[in-house]
Amino acid sequence: MDEAMLERILEAALLAAGRPLTLEQLAALFEPHERPDRKALRAALARLAEACAGRGIELREVASGWRFQVRSELSPWVSRLWEERPGRYSRALLETLALIAYRQPITRGEIEEIRGVSVSSSIMRTLQERGWIRVVGHRDAPGRPAMYGTTREFLDYFGLRSLEELPTLEELRDVDQLTVRLEFPQEGGEPAGGAQETGGAEVVPLHPREGDAAARGDGAAGAEATDEAAPTGEREGEPGAAEAPPAAEGAGGGEAGPEGEGPQEPGR
Repeated sequence: MDEAMLERILEAALLAAGRPLTLEQLAALFEPHERPDRKALRAALARLAEACAGRGIELREVASGWRFQVRSELSPWVSRLWEERPGRYSRALLETLALIAYRQPITRGEIEEIRGVSVSSSIMRTLQERGWIRVVGHRDAPGRPAMYGTTREFLDYFGLRSLEELPTLEELRDVDQLTVRLEFPQEGGEPAGGAQETGGAEVVPLHPREGDAAARGDGAAGAEATDEAAPTGEREGEPGAAEAPPAAEGAGGGEAGPEGEGPQEPGR
């Protein structure tokens, strides 16, 4: 099969799928006698990605595979296709997600110890319902508290192939910088039910990355971090809570979900 035909087939499949496709899934499109090897597939995908230069879409590899997506800088215009405005989420929720991403596997109590404030049940349930975190095991300690880690959907949503693509802690001084590095737009939006903190805590509106059609899946975990990931000493719902820096999105409220598989080491 010539290269041009291979590229056309891959392009059509990725557009029709509406979700990321792995190399294995792409290879399965072909009969055995015409099936390209992984090297040929990657080369064809690279050519497709290069052909998107200067266009409104890009071909990107994320944790669940390859997908076409709208370029993030065009989000202000493309988002007007939808009447619903994006939800706004408290800095406490964003900060909690950042701690889980960098210090997983981590228990709720450990998050509270680092932040210096209690973590509301609504924050944990919001992140689980959003599909960004899951229970990856239980700590061998009294009460066997649940340990949390991020999921493949978390990586897909933020356009990451692995946790190794997160900014290093040396590159960050606070979670506000993580927000910028992960391209969280911060304009517009209405509060999302159950995700807003009480007591006047500041909320940050988040838009999904355009073109996100990530398949929900099991994720990655195990990145280490320091206490730089979040400030301490504030109480939830008091004016100081508005000063807590951000890190990601959600919508809901509650405790741990079902126990999952152990975390996958990102090698950070």
